[in-house]
Amino acid sequence: MELECFPTTGRPPDLVPGRPQRGWMDRFADRHPYRCLPLTMANTTGWEILCPIGFTIEWNGGVHQNDITFRADPGYPDFEDFVKSHFSHGVVTFHPGYLFRTPPGWSMWTSGPPNHIKDGIQPLVGLVETDWLPFPFTMNWMMTRPGKVRFEKSEPFCFITLLQDKRLSEFDVVQRSMDSDETLRGQYDAWHRQRTEFNTKIFKGDPEAMREAWQRFYFKGEIPEEKGPAPKEHVNKRRLKPKRLGF
Repeated sequence: MELECFPTTGRPPDLVPGRPQRGWMDRFADRHPYRCLPLTMANTTGWEILCPIGFTIEWNGGVHQNDITFRADPGYPDFEDFVKSHFSHGVVTFHPGYLFRTPPGWSMWTSGPPNHIKDGIQPLVGLVETDWLPFPFTMNWMMTRPGKVRFEKSEPFCFITLLQDKRLSEFDVVQRSMDSDETLRGQYDAWHRQRTEFNTKIFKGDPEAMREAWQRFYFKGEIPEEKGPAPKEHVNKRRLKPKRLGF
């Protein structure tokens, strides 16, 4: 399986596996948000494309292209080909610098980096059929208010991940009573019971619960009270391969 990356510029931006760290997560006591496995897994389930230079965007709230201006740090002569106001209405357009090609049936989901919060600007999400497309896409962000927004050098401006999206139409969406699945009912009730007891102990300051701090059933891939086998393919840390040169 290969994700082919064909540069469309002489100096394409760095492309790296998604990193788990987020500044706002670091600022919590004991870095508490990192205990949320869905958050950290989302942060690393794809690749980041990084800004080759720091720059500031300013929008006056107008609807025209020239209502957005850019001020780049010195040292990067290709800045005007990297980011610009193309669609107007407060939309900022980045050029990722690659034409991507994926295996048959695989598309590319493009977005801002998951759980990466930026005040004043919102990443727009795209789905691209990179298994056949012979030209690159752009990554777009929309300003949410007039003012300035700063992107730092090596800050991710685009996050890419892959999915077999065409098979989604094969799914039937069915609502069922949990009582119709005796095994699932027992597993859910065991989890609910354990969670309620643990939270009660935390509220009362129970020393053992305070030392444990949080329950780890999902993180470890365990079924509470052993009411079923543990999942065989549970993942709590993802290490994607970095970009390499091919011939």
